[in-house]
Amino acid sequence: MIEEVSLLDNLRAVAPEVALTFWSLVVLALDLYLPESRRRAVGGIAGLGLIVIAVLPLVFAPETGADATLTFWGGMIRYDVLAQFFKVMIILAAGITCLIALGTRDLGRKGEFYVIVIVSALGGCFMAGASDLIMVFVALETVTIPLYILAGFRRDDSRSAESSVKYFLFGSFTSAIMLYGFSLLYGFTGQTNLYAIADFLGSPAFGDNAVAVLVTLVLVFVGFGFKISAVPFHFWTPDVYEGAPTPVTAFVSVASKAASFALLLRFFVAVFPQSLVIDGQVIGDFWLQLAAAAAVISMTLGNVVALAQRNIKRLLAYSSIAQAGYTLIGVAAIQSGTEQGVASVAFYMFMYTFTNLLAFGVVVLFSEATGSETIADLAGLSRRNPWMALAMTIGFLSLAGIPPAAGFFGKFFLFNAAVEAGLGWLAMIGVLNAIVGLYYYLIVIKIIYVDRSEDDDKPIALSPVAGWVLAGTSIAVIVIGTVGAQPIFNWALDSAASLL
Repeated sequence: MIEEVSLLDNLRAVAPEVALTFWSLVVLALDLYLPESRRRAVGGIAGLGLIVIAVLPLVFAPETGADATLTFWGGMIRYDVLAQFFKVMIILAAGITCLIALGTRDLGRKGEFYVIVIVSALGGCFMAGASDLIMVFVALETVTIPLYILAGFRRDDSRSAESSVKYFLFGSFTSAIMLYGFSLLYGFTGQTNLYAIADFLGSPAFGDNAVAVLVTLVLVFVGFGFKISAVPFHFWTPDVYEGAPTPVTAFVSVASKAASFALLLRFFVAVFPQSLVIDGQVIGDFWLQLAAAAAVISMTLGNVVALAQRNIKRLLAYSSIAQAGYTLIGVAAIQSGTEQGVASVAFYMFMYTFTNLLAFGVVVLFSEATGSETIADLAGLSRRNPWMALAMTIGFLSLAGIPPAAGFFGKFFLFNAAVEAGLGWLAMIGVLNAIVGLYYYLIVIKIIYVDRSEDDDKPIALSPVAGWVLAGTSIAVIVIGTVGAQPIFNWALDSAASLL
């Protein structure tokens, strides 16, 4: 049942989205009216504005308690702590991406680039709180269509154009499959609200047709699997990561993935809860086993194939596939009915956002200075710019799960959630995969600090903005991995409680 709320409450629930819409118009106007010589300032203004907007979900915090109103705009939006958590994450990722793009020669002066990033972030915020099939699909496409454009933003680069076309074709295909699953859900229930669908599926009016529901579940999971780069829906990831402009790759790797995991959690917990039993089949058990299988395959394939990579962006692409596998461990752990699984996924995405942006920030600066994305060419980076080398080391240690970087607690919370859910075998596979991942991360660090290069005596300069971005994200990764781990995980636990 949808509660009637005031217009003010409705606006409070979408305050970040309203601010993002307004800010996109401001950035577009600045791009139109600023002289060419000052056009590069648009990126800095866009990025700083987004970082300020990221505070809005905290200012307009969702209500809590038994009498709290959670659904708004006719049941299309659910504004709870989970939505708040992911909105902060997505907007921060967009802001940092804009600041990273300032370090590129071709993107830095193009105001339309920043507008498209803001629009994609807007869709991500709607995804975090979508509670209706119509809003789910609209939000997904609002995130994804701008990313298709951004992937091909370098029109004179054949690799960029190829990545955009591949991303578009694969994305359209999987979106069509997911939309078919949505249509079946609507056909079964006559409902579009996620929570109303669950009520109808569990009622005698639906009947005993578990097979149809399981087929629908698989169709929907295909769409989410594509968005999060889970195997076997990962095939687009390496080519798009390598061909797209590096700031775009950074944004795709974090914001799109974070928004997709937020929606995946909400969708499957709401539509296919553990209590849903049809024809003797516990539907929640099926999709959680599906998540566990996808986690194992994604972790293993991503880490093993990453060992053979020679391009740093392709290595990070397969790393991203492996990271999706780790995160799916938390999704599988939800079957215990506790909050640990959801909270571990939220925390992992939070730390992964800063970690991956840090790593890609160094890649952007290095490739702009040298024109190379080959891992071997990173040799001697510690002598060419020790601060860039330190930032890359922090990022890779976090991805590997080594303390005091944030990735250590990220993996710890995921594996702990799996053990508490009775999935010790899945946690053990995760640990083994983390060891494999540690090897190729350490290889890159070894190349940076130990290997010699003919260009050792050619320093790489850092602009003030680039320096602040690397410093800020590095500090965030260390803080999240030390004093900030428990407060952020407590926030993630609150978000899990609001969902479950």
